[in-house]
Amino acid sequence: MGERPGMWSGALMQALDEVADGHDLERSDIAGQLSAGFPWHEHQIGHPCLNTPDLWWAHLAGILSAALKRRGVQPDTADLAARAVREIYPDPTYWRLFDDTLPVLGALSGDGWSHVLVSNHVPELDGLLAALGLRERFSTVVNSAVTGYEKPHPEAFRLALEAAGHPRRVWMIGDSWTADVRGAQASGIPAIHVRTDGSIAERQAKDLYGAAVIVAEP
Repeated sequence: MGERPGMWSGALMQALDEVADGHDLERSDIAGQLSAGFPWHEHQIGHPCLNTPDLWWAHLAGILSAALKRRGVQPDTADLAARAVREIYPDPTYWRLFDDTLPVLGALSGDGWSHVLVSNHVPELDGLLAALGLRERFSTVVNSAVTGYEKPHPEAFRLALEAAGHPRRVWMIGDSWTADVRGAQASGIPAIHVRTDGSIAERQAKDLYGAAVIVAEP
C-alpha cells in the first residue's frame, strides 16, 4: 500500500543521526544487522506476549540497539537511538502511498468489494493509515502488533476471515511470497503476488491495477 524510505534501517539511521554527535555508519551497515529478531522473523510461534505498544516497542528497542552495538556504536547511544525509532518510524511525514493504492481500492469498493488489511506492522498502524487517508478504506485492520500473530501464521488469516465475515469470495493481495502468498494459500485463500519480478506465484501482477483485473475475472 505504501512505503517508507529505507524502512527499518532508514528509521534507525535517522534516529542515530539525531542522537549521535558523529558516526561513520552508512544505512547499508545497519541494514545487514536487521535480518533477525523482529517478531515476523519468528512468525511460526506467534507473539501474543507482545500485544501492547509498550511491550512491542521494548522488544524492538532491544533488537535495534543490539544491531547498532554490533556495528560499534556505544551502548548508551545505541539504546537512545533504538528508543527514538518508536516516534520516527510511524511518522506519516516519511511515508508515501503507491500511486495505484487509492484508485484501485476505490474501484474495487465501487464493484462491491470490501477490504481487510492484514499487516505485520507497528502498534501505531491505525493512526498512520488515518494520516495517509487510508483507514476509512478498510472495514477492519488485522495488525500483528495488536493480535500477536504475524503473517504467515494461520491465526493471522483466520482472524482476517473472521473480520471479513467469512465471505464467499475472498482474495489476498500482497508483495511477500512467504507472508502473503504462501500464508494465504495455506489457509485456503487464493492469493495474488504483486510488485515482484520473477515471481513463481500462480497469480501475479506488476501492480494493483493488474491485481484488480485478476479479481474481476469470473
